[in-house]
Amino acid sequence: MLTLGTWRGLQAASTPRGAFVILALDHRNNLRAMLRPGAPETVTSAEMVEFKRQVVAALAPLTSAVLLDPVYGAAQSVAGGALPGQTGLIIALEETGYKGHANARISEILAGWSVEKIRRAGGDGVKLLVYYHPAAPTARTQEDLINRVAEDCTRHDIALYLEVLSFSLDPARRKLAVDEREQVVIESARRLSGSGITVLKAEFPVDYAAVPDEQKWLAACQRLSAASVVPWVLLSAAAPYDIFKRQVEIAAIAGASGVMVGRAAWQEAGALVGQARVDFLRGEGRRRMQGLNDILELHARPWHEVLSGQMPVVSDQWYRHY
Repeated sequence: MLTLGTWRGLQAASTPRGAFVILALDHRNNLRAMLRPGAPETVTSAEMVEFKRQVVAALAPLTSAVLLDPVYGAAQSVAGGALPGQTGLIIALEETGYKGHANARISEILAGWSVEKIRRAGGDGVKLLVYYHPAAPTARTQEDLINRVAEDCTRHDIALYLEVLSFSLDPARRKLAVDEREQVVIESARRLSGSGITVLKAEFPVDYAAVPDEQKWLAACQRLSAASVVPWVLLSAAAPYDIFKRQVEIAAIAGASGVMVGRAAWQEAGALVGQARVDFLRGEGRRRMQGLNDILELHARPWHEVLSGQMPVVSDQWYRHY
């Protein structure tokens, strides 16, 4: 059974129909590399804040919620007026990157940050990113972290959005093999969606470049929907917008409840400056967000349909024991 605050937070972060159209802009180190590929270390904090402010101001009105980081995005977008009051706010909890070896990754919570602080700052949801492979030697460590954060979110009555990024266990292989990718994404959903999380943020289970057959895309997304016991949303990763848009349609038809879209919506803006950046975001950026809205309004499975058995039961004495 979900608590009232969590249920309300899900409503605040979704469309009236119950679809998640979430703009993801919690990037940190990889955004520095996008803004100045030749010298990312020279990107200033002010430049990071300004980029995020511009993207949020342009695209947030076409989203149900925005995912931001606590360092350069969340407080600055709220205090600076870029984030509309009617748009949901989800804030990242984790430190950027990972600790440990590339084939044994460990996620950590950002020092000085917590679920409680996200709640107090007005967040409607907590986002936790974990690098995960079911067979990795650190899988149990990652599962323990998820369980601890989920318990903390329950304590503070706030939704937990879990982002799961797969990785190869073979140091010589940068990406998972085609068949292994689908298995890992789906098995991760099966194992982790029952860990007390509220929404799963999942990778597209098929490597679109290696498997162009969209019937296989659909079948894989259907298996992902069957594996997850909570609503799932699709992350965009590095997919070009036109590819991602097709992935979104297929995922939604297969049972996904929405998207958390990052670079597919705004990536080119990183290479632009001044009015050219603003024009791109207000033009092409908004067109892309509207396109995703149209697809999800038509096809997404409402999150409250997935969680219908967990709707809060309220009596006239509920407040006494809340």
